[in-house]
Amino acid sequence: MTDLTALKYTDEHEWVALSGDVATVGITDYAADKLGDVVFVDLPPVGSAVTAGDVCGEIESTKSVGELYAPLSGEVVEINDDVVADPASVNGNAFDAWLVKIRVDPAAVEALMDRAAYVALTGGEA
Repeated sequence: MTDLTALKYTDEHEWVALSGDVATVGITDYAADKLGDVVFVDLPPVGSAVTAGDVCGEIESTKSVGELYAPLSGEVVEINDDVVADPASVNGNAFDAWLVKIRVDPAAVEALMDRAAYVALTGGEA
């Protein structure tokens, strides 16, 4: 089980786990629930640069198409090929179905929301 209080969050409903200078990024259970059944995931290629706040991918569900926003600036060092092959895995446990790993400035992560702020953002539904 993921320790949700150890993660950081964005107002775009993404979670970030930092290990050294690599941030693992995924969408929250709240976002996965709002999307519905995920049927397609498009992620940035390994080696590409992403900029905080810019669109870096797409998640399509039976209900809608949502954009993925880079929570931090950096270089994509890994994508989760399992999620690309089986997008519905995001609906199983969004915190286990990470999407992308980005090499970042670790200090930038501190600017993201903590768990309490994210729960407040979602009106207690997170």
